Amino acid sequence: MSYSEETLVQTTTANYLHDELKWESIYAYNQEDYGENSLLGRENRKQIILTRYLERKLRELNPNHPDEAYQEAIRTLTDYSVSQSLPKINQEKHNLLRDGIQVSYRNEKGETVKPILNVFDFETPTNNHFLAVRELWIEGRLYLRRADLVCFVNGIPLIFMELKNIWRSLRAAYEENYLDYLETIPQLFYYNAIVVFGNGYDAKMGTIGSLFEYFQDWKRLQESDAGVVNMETLLKGVCNENNLLDLFENFILFDDSSQETVKIIARNHQYLGVNNAIEAVKNRQALAGKLGVFWHTQGSGKSYSMVFFVRKVRRKLGGNFSFVVCTDREDLDNQIYNTFAGCGLANNDCDPCRATSSNNLKQLLQERKACIFTLIQKFKQAVDPNEPYNERDDIIIISDEAHRSQYGNLALNQRNTLPNASFIGFTGTPLFQNDEITSRYFGDYVSTYDFQRAVEDNATVPLYYDARGDKLEIATNDVNERIAEKLEALEVEGDVERRIQQALKSSYGVITAEPRLDAIAQDFVRHYANGWEMGKAMFVCIDKITCVRMYEKITHYWQEEINRLQQQLNSITDQQEAVYKQRQIEWMEETIASVVVSQDQGEVQKFREWGLEEELNFHRNRINNGFELTDGKLISLETAFKDANHPFRIAIVCAMWLTGFDVPCLSTLYLDKPLKAHTLMQAIARANRVYEGKITV
Repeated sequence: MSYSEETLVQTTTANYLHDELKWESIYAYNQEDYGENSLLGRENRKQIILTRYLERKLRELNPNHPDEAYQEAIRTLTDYSVSQSLPKINQEKHNLLRDGIQVSYRNEKGETVKPILNVFDFETPTNNHFLAVRELWIEGRLYLRRADLVCFVNGIPLIFMELKNIWRSLRAAYEENYLDYLETIPQLFYYNAIVVFGNGYDAKMGTIGSLFEYFQDWKRLQESDAGVVNMETLLKGVCNENNLLDLFENFILFDDSSQETVKIIARNHQYLGVNNAIEAVKNRQALAGKLGVFWHTQGSGKSYSMVFFVRKVRRKLGGNFSFVVCTDREDLDNQIYNTFAGCGLANNDCDPCRATSSNNLKQLLQERKACIFTLIQKFKQAVDPNEPYNERDDIIIISDEAHRSQYGNLALNQRNTLPNASFIGFTGTPLFQNDEITSRYFGDYVSTYDFQRAVEDNATVPLYYDARGDKLEIATNDVNERIAEKLEALEVEGDVERRIQQALKSSYGVITAEPRLDAIAQDFVRHYANGWEMGKAMFVCIDKITCVRMYEKITHYWQEEINRLQQQLNSITDQQEAVYKQRQIEWMEETIASVVVSQDQGEVQKFREWGLEEELNFHRNRINNGFELTDGKLISLETAFKDANHPFRIAIVCAMWLTGFDVPCLSTLYLDKPLKAHTLMQAIARANRVYEGKITV
């Protein structure tokens, strides 16, 4: 017996598909002839769609149309523009296969009719034709290649499998064969939904355009399973007739929220978790609207799970469902909206769906919107339970990080506005055992994917806690305490700045020491860059000289962080995490930091003594003239900082803008200056405003 790739893996895989999963199986190598009545009905090796099977299913699934209608549908599927990229063709073909192909003809009465012909029967998967073809010759423009295993559904090549001997690594399948096929026979992937690499024991699946690190295991058939990494589990989970059609119809996304459109398929835990949530929606009346808590740990693709959930509910349970996506932080609101918009489920510019105020939220809730995005703070208006905004029972409220904000007056107002809505809570952290409030509002867990399981599945990496003070290694606690005591004793009236300088006279060198400022700048960059879409930041320094010094350090370490993230991007093993990481890098690259300080007599000499005269000129010019817009006009620093859409996101100040300066989109205040009680409260107030303006990033 020959222990070849074919004997050990290909034949075994094809037999498993046939015997266990009821696929038809054909061995094509040196067996295929060509023509209408040939083995596969192909005209030649360039043809990738098996039109014989496709036409047969088009007629079965869409009866009573003339021949020209079926031929037009086939032409629409097989035609493509040579100027289009492979990802773009794949996206267009996916949409046609999922949503159907519109054709046009004149009926017997001479009327023009435009029916949509379905390619697949998603409601009854067994009505489709499943065919696995081994060793299929495919001819490209210049090269001829033989694919190990291509799986056709109704004549459409949805699955490509590259199989290796059991002692070969899956990376070899990716690097030695798959990448070559993308270049030499790209038409094989125009209609592809899933790419599988296997060696008989191990297997991974993913989508075209994915790096090898993004290909994932399929370890569980049920959420309660312990999880086993092997090829059989993947075949059962992905190639099962019901699961394959479900994955194709409801669990593939094309996200264009970053510079390039990315094709994403649900990971194992997302597929199982979302389907659990779908069952809860079906049973929402019995559950009294408490759909449950969807706990998937941080980094496991929670925002994409929301998109999968919303899309499947609207597609499978009725198109009239509306969703209110509610968060308690602007950065989360931005992140989730951008994901929905990137996947084509929302467009605030064309169809306003983001609440800009409490009154605007009321208006949106009274309309039949598909999706509404809001902060729970916008439910601040008390609502009479007898006068709700909307009494529909097909509204679902998705509360992100539900346990933080599902109680109190805001949550009560939310429920009074939509008394018949159903609630599902999405969270990345587990609920406490005594958290009865969350269970009371949302019900029990509908899906769990905890941190340990995510680590085991390589969906996230282990997290470790470091005390920030220990990490910075700047022992100034005693100095801070002495300063605080002196400031506490200062009078409210009088020359506060002079008094502060006097109080700090003996400790100024410690507070402004180079190693300390370096450590603080690095810590600021790590913290703010890690939060990225959280909003704008204000960094408060002890004086103007330190503001300029801190600017130099922050901009230096900011670029270092960008470089580090770009290197990290190359080693990420999670495709969905990579999309977010790319967004973060783009956000950081466009972010602007600027010093904002008032003028002083003699400041030039003061900065010259520190060797910062040139830097002062740069900042003074920017403070006086602002930023230049694309049309050549200038915008002041104040206007730019108050504009949530402007990339001026980091203001470095010492006194200006600390009082009487409201910036609703300011989310974080970094204090490295001792402040008096009233000044401290004024400074804190810069960041505590509820932002009800338009939020876009």
